[in-house]
Amino acid sequence: MISIKQLSYALSVEKTLHFRKAAELSNISQSALSTSLNELEKQLGLKIFERDNKKVLITPVGKQVLNKAREILLQVEDMQDLTANQQEPLDFPLTIGIIPTICPFLLPKLLPVLNHHYPNARLTIVEEQSHRLIEMVRSGEIDTAILALPFAIDGLLSMEFWEEDFYWVALKGADHTGKKEISSKELTQCNLMLLNDGHCLKDHILSACNLTEKAANQGFGPTSLNTLIQMVLGNLGTTLIPQMALDQLISQHENLAAAHLNEPTPHRRIAFILRPNYTRMASIEALIAICKKALRVTA
Repeated sequence: MISIKQLSYALSVEKTLHFRKAAELSNISQSALSTSLNELEKQLGLKIFERDNKKVLITPVGKQVLNKAREILLQVEDMQDLTANQQEPLDFPLTIGIIPTICPFLLPKLLPVLNHHYPNARLTIVEEQSHRLIEMVRSGEIDTAILALPFAIDGLLSMEFWEEDFYWVALKGADHTGKKEISSKELTQCNLMLLNDGHCLKDHILSACNLTEKAANQGFGPTSLNTLIQMVLGNLGTTLIPQMALDQLISQHENLAAAHLNEPTPHRRIAFILRPNYTRMASIEALIAICKKALRVTA
């Protein structure tokens, strides 16, 4: 009889395309994993993988089997979550993905409040870009993800819990630094630096300012807001950052000035993303309440 473990091992091989790495991921020996998958293929009467000493390939029929295996494991997980729903929210482990322009700024606010209200909560945090987190939610690798909207999430649910604006950051003494508000028209004269392609924050900023990529300095490709701030401190240009990150990024630098972006708001919306049939809604609702409380306290 086909077992859940066999299906799980097969999906580990699909993920790594390497039997040794799949065995390590599954916490078993490589020989045990190979034996289990050989038995699975024998029971099915077909080959899922083509393998030699150098590479692993997935057969066409193997792709169909793996898609079915993924569906089955998600259904099993949903069955197990029925038990979790009978317990207190967050009493069971929860894996949450968070994008890099939110994660380091939300967690310091969120975790103290979470630990106070739910001391038994067991969270695993995965930091990734939006498109990758959406794939992980869909495949069941993670329970939910915190993303900034708008972003394409076809087939998934979104539960918004926060809205925020952008702030322009520059060295004191530069043009416009005496203002509390700045317009997108004024930004075109400020050597604006943004994150590298692939970060949704860049797209949100361009949209909020109604700017094209040519209006921003593309000579650099930073991948974090901390790097952008260091570039501003080095007098390489100016930047825009979300309100959530403002205090953490500039409070230690007295020579930096910040001004609110005076364009239609909110500039981005923050939401939990999850599968439509996700069964542990009580935990998500609890997290949303905690996030709101943490952000209100520190706003």
